Amino acid sequence: MQRGLNVHSEIGRLRTVMLHRPGGELLNLSPDTLAPLLFDDIPFLQEAQREHDRFAWMLADEGVEVLYLDRLVAEALDAHEGARAEFCERWLSESGVDGRCARAAVREKLDSIADTTALVDKCIEGVRADELDLAPSSLLSLADLMLTHGNAVSPLVVDPIPNAYFTRDTFSVIGRGVSMNRMLCATRRRESIFGDFVFRYHPAYAGVPRWHESGSAYHIEGGDILVLGPRVLGVGISERTQPAAIDSLSHRLLWGEPPSGVERVFAFSIPHKRSFMHLDTVFTQVDVDTFTVHPAILGTLRVFELARGACAGEVRIRQLDGTLDAILAQALGVGGVRLIKCGGGDEIASAREQWNDGSNTLCVRPGRIFVYQRNSVTNDILSRAGLELLEVPSAELSRGRGGPHCMSMAFWRDEL
Repeated sequence: MQRGLNVHSEIGRLRTVMLHRPGGELLNLSPDTLAPLLFDDIPFLQEAQREHDRFAWMLADEGVEVLYLDRLVAEALDAHEGARAEFCERWLSESGVDGRCARAAVREKLDSIADTTALVDKCIEGVRADELDLAPSSLLSLADLMLTHGNAVSPLVVDPIPNAYFTRDTFSVIGRGVSMNRMLCATRRRESIFGDFVFRYHPAYAGVPRWHESGSAYHIEGGDILVLGPRVLGVGISERTQPAAIDSLSHRLLWGEPPSGVERVFAFSIPHKRSFMHLDTVFTQVDVDTFTVHPAILGTLRVFELARGACAGEVRIRQLDGTLDAILAQALGVGGVRLIKCGGGDEIASAREQWNDGSNTLCVRPGRIFVYQRNSVTNDILSRAGLELLEVPSAELSRGRGGPHCMSMAFWRDEL
């Protein structure tokens, strides 16, 4: 395993990446819970796993070391005495289990799981009432009693975390450090626990610089963070990321210790709607001077540059004029940037393939990118533009509204 973190671009040769294989959490989705758990449909688990396994195999075939979230967390918990108990207590506290008996029953269930990886998987999967002893005679508080409806026990005592396979969001590797992100929606905030324990206790990653903390008052998500270069960061002002969070992150990156190396932060204001959920759903970098882009954002973006001011601790902000390609060329320090439109000029194809993450690509090295197989119009355009495509089967994975970039968190990339 490569020790430490090193991500100074979105396109340097990918050496180490973290994934999460979808599991039993998808089986705990139901039509009634889709909206609060941020899903539009229920993926077929076995096919989603086959597709994800194919993605992981394709990464490994490109020479990428594939790490898995649950195993990293388990290794962190096993490496430090008392970490497992600390993890369980924090997970319980953030899971909304308020009844005394229910909480004790859930803790007993967790303590009965000997294998640490299986414990982490159970925390992602959620806890069903039929796994616990919640007989009416044992319910000693109003919070316990409210778990029941008449004589029927509510099916779930602890909700699943079905968005966990989008490992891009809850923390972000920037340079040699990490931003621990505060998620907008309550259903995803427990995901931050996993990353927190990895970067506190894992032998390979403990002690890396932390550029932001999930306990912040303002929300920011990793899909809005693009590492454009060693000294340049792009962040989306989106449905999921607040301007105040970008202020806080930028101040730490520009002025904090140890130095991050970042000298400029570009904030891209995108429409606040589900189909444009994060910055990486509307554009991603695919080569030194090339990006995929959703054409609906062209002409609508406002872009701001944050840099060091004249006085210590001061951050200077200015709004940038010009087209997106000109601004990106300036940020990257290249003569020009090529924007390849998702769906081309076809309005219906563009909207359809944007919904299925046609602009959400993962670059394994300059010009060689992972894409969802289902976006045939966009993929044909990318191929004809000279890019090498690695097409991931995506009939079920795409139902979660996230593509190859969303499903991966780079830990190590070679320098350009």
